[in-house]
Amino acid sequence: MDIINSLLGGFEGALTPINLMWVLIGCLLGTAVGVLPGLGSSMAVALLLPMTFALDPTGAFILFAGVYFGGLFGDSTMAILMNTPGSSSAIASTFEGHAMAKAGRAPQALATAAIGAFIGGFVSSIAVVFLAPALAELSSNFGPAEYVALALFAFIATSSIVAESVVAGLASLTLGLGISVIGIDSVTGTERFTAGVPELFDGISLVTVTVAVLALGEVFRVASRARREPANVSMMSSRTPRLSRVEFFNALPAWIRGTGIGLPFGVIPVGGSEVPTFMAYSLEKKIDSRRKDPEFGMGAIRGLAAPEAAGNATTGTAMASLLALGLPVSSTAAIMLAAFQQYGIQPGPLLFERAPDLVWGLLASFFIAMIVLLLLNLPLAPLWAKLADIPKQYLYPGIAVFCAMGIFATSASIFDLWMLLLLALLGFAMRRFGIPLAPLMIGMVLGPLMETNVRDALLSSGGDYSVFFSSPIAVALYIVLAGVIAFTIVGRVRSYRPKNVEFQTTRETNFEVSGKKRRD
Repeated sequence: MDIINSLLGGFEGALTPINLMWVLIGCLLGTAVGVLPGLGSSMAVALLLPMTFALDPTGAFILFAGVYFGGLFGDSTMAILMNTPGSSSAIASTFEGHAMAKAGRAPQALATAAIGAFIGGFVSSIAVVFLAPALAELSSNFGPAEYVALALFAFIATSSIVAESVVAGLASLTLGLGISVIGIDSVTGTERFTAGVPELFDGISLVTVTVAVLALGEVFRVASRARREPANVSMMSSRTPRLSRVEFFNALPAWIRGTGIGLPFGVIPVGGSEVPTFMAYSLEKKIDSRRKDPEFGMGAIRGLAAPEAAGNATTGTAMASLLALGLPVSSTAAIMLAAFQQYGIQPGPLLFERAPDLVWGLLASFFIAMIVLLLLNLPLAPLWAKLADIPKQYLYPGIAVFCAMGIFATSASIFDLWMLLLLALLGFAMRRFGIPLAPLMIGMVLGPLMETNVRDALLSSGGDYSVFFSSPIAVALYIVLAGVIAFTIVGRVRSYRPKNVEFQTTRETNFEVSGKKRRD
């Protein structure tokens, strides 16, 4: 009952005219940025991060919630219409969604995505309301050893799952940890990796890293491929997206199954919603294969409904992990954590006690944002599709200027602009060589937290390293981590085995054929 009363109090704060305005603006801006080719929900949050520091914390995070969920819808819109997903979580939506668009069913595809996002997001918001306080109560038992285990779990799990190469994931994590330790050590006062540059004594701002790697780095990538990538052609008609009764009830089981798959992945640090969206798509494909007339590959509505619901369900419960544990499970969640830290707020078990108005107002805004997005994006989908027609030679230079203005507005430092450019080149190189960005962001955000807790644990135990294994919670996390590593190794071995068998079979077949020819 206390949770219901707290949520009602959150609605009382979120439904004020100014906060309703921030929800509406966030949904509009998030969708507008998400539908632009090459951009996405992560970049939408990154671009707006420097511009929200003039707002009060509650208004700023309500705006972020709208941007976050609106950007996810924009990701799916581009995945469906142009086969260019704005983020990895929308890749699974391209398989059947773009096939529906090519078959002249773009309005139905967008309606399927919008309703799936609403169902997944709304159900996950309900789960967050009841899950986040329970997680916060659990995390109140966490000490330095538990937080070290939790951070290590996030590091290894994210690095090993989000990248095709574990080495690439660990390299990205190492870069993030390396950037996080630049500056003066707060305990010993020692300079670390500053090269004697005074501007680096305070370290490198997480806002600068976020905007550089996620936004400006993408601008450089698009510029490098401008002559090789064909122009996008919109397939959206002027009709308002809608589903018939038959199509709705055909997609309904897939929405429910996708939501069920996505919910638990919000509190598991596996890089965001990419894994559950593929799992949801694979499940629907297996179910479809048992039918007499399989539809997958030709624009099956269930193949789009399931990953859309799974992705948004994961995003919702990820906020529970962020608010209650201070644990970001994706790059976008890491940006949100950076925003909390910029306001001097540390998510975790004490957040619900120290800032209840902020937390419950933010949770209430999730429900409002879902309704606003459903009401806005169905009739405005043709307009969002028109934004994709903006020529790249105008769009991306504008984004670059916006990045520079945002960083200069927050620091008023020319040095930060040079740092922005240098880190943007790093982000471009990471994209060029297939190194994932999420481990870098999570490493930079959680690196200082892990360092502080390692020191606290060793100081409290007199330098005894067994303190890291003295807690049942820490041991449980290490056991789960070992299971994740084993699962990843088995999965990668299986993914390589068919290729080797196929190569060997082909080689043996060629040998037999060549031998037969020689005998002939």
